[in-house]
Amino acid sequence: MSLQDPKDDSRFKETGFPSLSWEEEDLPTRPTPLHERPLQARIDSEMEVIARHHVRIALAIEKFWGHRDCVEYIQSLILSGDKDGEKRVGFKPEVLSALINLVSLHKKV
Repeated sequence: MSLQDPKDDSRFKETGFPSLSWEEEDLPTRPTPLHERPLQARIDSEMEVIARHHVRIALAIEKFWGHRDCVEYIQSLILSGDKDGEKRVGFKPEVLSALINLVSLHKKV
């Protein structure tokens, strides 16, 4: 494999950087869109987000995963605003998104 000097490459002439436009055939690989990722990879990705912020919740979801109770548990987390008289602050947007995504992913299992 020989590397070409960027000065000789026409893509670098205007700004010194490669062009941001490309043709599909120019790309040896492309990022995998989320909907094309394997189911388990999508589940693991959402669980990472939850575990980063709420380890106990992630452990509980892992324990119930595959059972009907898991969806009910996640939905109760999403919808509950008051638990045992204590006001909940709520979840960060990325955690809430991960919980919602896990509900839909659980239905595919």
